[in-house]
Amino acid sequence: MTNTRVTDQLKRPLRDLRISVTDRCNFRCTYCMPKEVFGDDYVFMPKSELLSYEEMTRLAKQFVAFGVKKIRLTGGEPLLRRDLPELIRMLCAIDGLEDIGLTTNGLLLKQHGKALLEAGLKRLNVSLDSLSEETFREMNGRGIGPEPILKNIDYVKALGFQVKVNMVVQKGVNDHEVGQMAAYFKGRNITLRFIEFMDVGNDNGWSFRQVVTKREILEQLQENERLVPVEADYFGEVAGRYKYEDSQAEVGFITSVSESFCSSCTRARLSSDGKFYTCLFASDGHDLRALIRSGATNDELDSAIRDVWESRHDRYSDERTEQTAKSRKKIGMSYIGG
Repeated sequence: MTNTRVTDQLKRPLRDLRISVTDRCNFRCTYCMPKEVFGDDYVFMPKSELLSYEEMTRLAKQFVAFGVKKIRLTGGEPLLRRDLPELIRMLCAIDGLEDIGLTTNGLLLKQHGKALLEAGLKRLNVSLDSLSEETFREMNGRGIGPEPILKNIDYVKALGFQVKVNMVVQKGVNDHEVGQMAAYFKGRNITLRFIEFMDVGNDNGWSFRQVVTKREILEQLQENERLVPVEADYFGEVAGRYKYEDSQAEVGFITSVSESFCSSCTRARLSSDGKFYTCLFASDGHDLRALIRSGATNDELDSAIRDVWESRHDRYSDERTEQTAKSRKKIGMSYIGG
C-alpha cells in the first residue's frame, strides 16, 4: 500500500472520514428519521450486512494513508452499536490518525461515557435542538424531554470530554430558542453550533422556506451579545466560528444552504454497510465491503479509493435549487451519517 496524498477534480484533498457504524437510532427526529417513514415495523440492516470493526479499521488505515487526519463516528445513533469502545481502541492504534470524534443524540452517554473515554475517545458532538420540553419531545419523535440529555452533557464534560452541541434550526419550529440555547451553553463554556436545515435524503419535507440562515441567527444573537469572528483552524473546517467578546465560549455555524463550503470540502463518508460516498447529498456509493469480502488486497482497495476520490467533482450545495432538492434522489441521513 502506497502512502500518498490525493486530490479530486477540484483540487480538494482527502482529510476527513465519517464512518457510520449503524443505521439504527432510538430517536425519530423529524429532519432525519421521521416516524411516518421509519415506523416501528421499519426493517434495518441485519448484522451480517454491517461492516465488522475489523473491516472498518482496515478501511480506515487505507484512508489515513491517503491523508485522512480525522475520523468521526456517526450513525444512526452510534452508541446503539455493541462494544463500540473496542472500535475506538482499534482506530486509536492507527499511525497517522490525529483525531477521533463521535456524534450522538446523547441519550446513552451516562451508560457508555466512561468506557468511551477509557478507549481513547476525547471529543463528542451532542445533537440537541431545543430546551423546551414540548418542542424537543415533538422533534425527536419519542416523547423524550431535554433534561436527560442536558444531564448527560454535564456528565461527559465532567469526565473530561471536549463537548460541542449541535442544533438544527427550523423556521417556525425552534428558531425562537436560538438566544436561549446560546445563553445556556455559553454559561457552561460549551460550543453551540447552529446548523441550517438541510435537504439530506428525501424524507424530511425540506424547503427553502423552512431554512433559518446564518445571517438571521447571527442577527438574533447580536441583539444581546457581542460576537467576534474566529479564524479557521485548518483548511476544510466546516463551521464558521465566533467567540463571545466577554467569554472563551464559542458559537459555530454550519451553512450548507446559505454559504456553501463545497470548494473546501475534504470529507469522505463510509456507510455502515461499506459504501464509500463523496458527498452528504450523494445518490450512489461505491461498494468497498464487496471488495473486502471478495478477498481484495490492500493494493486493490487502495486503487479503488484513489479512483473514486480523484474522479470526484461533487458540489451539490453550490448548485442546489428548490427543484433539485425535490427531484434528486439522495441517500438518507440516518444511513450516510449526517
